[in-house]
Amino acid sequence: MMTLGMRNEQQSTCAIVSSAETYRGRQGLEYFNGISTETAGSKGLCMHMVTIPPLARAKPHLHERHETAIYVLSGEAAMWYGEGLREHLVVKAGDYLYIPANMPHLPYNPSDSVSCVGLLARTDPNEQESVVLLEVADPGVGPRPD
Repeated sequence: MMTLGMRNEQQSTCAIVSSAETYRGRQGLEYFNGISTETAGSKGLCMHMVTIPPLARAKPHLHERHETAIYVLSGEAAMWYGEGLREHLVVKAGDYLYIPANMPHLPYNPSDSVSCVGLLARTDPNEQESVVLLEVADPGVGPRPD
């Protein structure tokens, strides 16, 4: 039996992660470092912040076996999703967005002047591990990602 104050070597502990560092995801967007296996030892989730610059977009992708939840902090984003990226939605500051596991999607910022900032959480603790880039017909939105 473990008592308060004792810690098993394999047990996780609390961690603070500075969001000052960014990285470019496979999806083609810039993310601010957050909680993940790599940064905090998370075993079941990740949480990051993403900024989509004006007229920018991600590469078409899905997250294999992992769900995503996003809260839009500022701006507006749109997203093509579903089979063949035929479905479309728009989210605004204050909206929550749920993306089921294995759902093809292509988020983009339709504004030519305002960035969109979102806080995202995913059931993939490694964050980029489940990203699968897709070869789909281009829905013709925003500039092509690098």
